Amino acid sequence: MDLINPLAQAYAEKFTSPEGDLLRAIAETTYANHPQSNMLSGHWQGKFLELLSKMLQPARILEVGTFMGYSALCLANGLLNGGKLHTIELRKEEGDIALQNFHNAEAREKIILHLGNALEIIPSIRETWDLVFIDADKVNYINYYELVLPNMRRGGFILADNTLFHGEVLTEPVSGKNAKAIHAFNQHVSKDDRVEQVFITIRDGLMLIRKK
Repeated sequence: MDLINPLAQAYAEKFTSPEGDLLRAIAETTYANHPQSNMLSGHWQGKFLELLSKMLQPARILEVGTFMGYSALCLANGLLNGGKLHTIELRKEEGDIALQNFHNAEAREKIILHLGNALEIIPSIRETWDLVFIDADKVNYINYYELVLPNMRRGGFILADNTLFHGEVLTEPVSGKNAKAIHAFNQHVSKDDRVEQVFITIRDGLMLIRKK
């Protein structure tokens, strides 16, 4: 389902600062060759991630779901000097590509890639998070949220992607495993008095969550 009029999206992208040459190359290669290229954050959302990170100036970022490394590179642009971004990718093939992209961007010193199951890796990283980006398997969104929230600094932010899930959460009743999981996550956050949140209708939906 097209949730955003394609003309409106094209107009929005036209008036969004351009992505850099490396990010453009990553996007073009992914769109041309990867069967799940829709998972890439892309120009419009990527610039939003970058500017949000620059506003927050985080020292520690966690990303759950690396894919090609596009969003990690966008988020890393806002890190404080000496800051680190930890990103977790389940699949080795995508992880290897992301590592090469980090190398090409000369960002290997500030981006740390973890390969494996995020449910096991998150508790092993001893950090206090300023910013967390959740963009992985939808059925575990609540689990990821509950794992990271205790280690968020007060006033830190969680950003969850795909919270509209292709418009499937708008149906009554919600059907499909992933749509149900995303709808349950949205409800879970809305009832959590530890946080405040705003739902952003950019691309496939983003939930911006602030720990009180």
